[in-house]
Amino acid sequence: MSNTNVETVTSIADRIKLALAVLVIIAGIVSFSVLSDQPAVVRVALFIASLIVAAGIAWMSEPGRRTISFGRDSYGELKRVVWPTRKEAMQMTGIVFVFVIIIGIFLWLADKALGWVIYGLLLGWR
Repeated sequence: MSNTNVETVTSIADRIKLALAVLVIIAGIVSFSVLSDQPAVVRVALFIASLIVAAGIAWMSEPGRRTISFGRDSYGELKRVVWPTRKEAMQMTGIVFVFVIIIGIFLWLADKALGWVIYGLLLGWR
């Protein structure tokens, strides 16, 4: 578990921006419900537009900028990952399958042995 502090929104301007973004999303939901007589395409387009506008407003705040920075850093780390080749992936998958089969057989044998001890020897049941 990490001991880092959780950063909260402290700036009044950032709080206003995030509250406005939430209100825009709520307005999109309300417009989707109120315009029930309109075609579904129009209603969905209004809702998606409200999500896009809300995301734009939220990304103008400090938490939004931190989120974009985190995404860029994550993408940079992803490009540095050394992915296994197809042959390596197939070998590791085979190893996992063999291990699962061996553990399955072991657990089946342990179950049968414990069943025999409990029901056969201790309780005398057949």
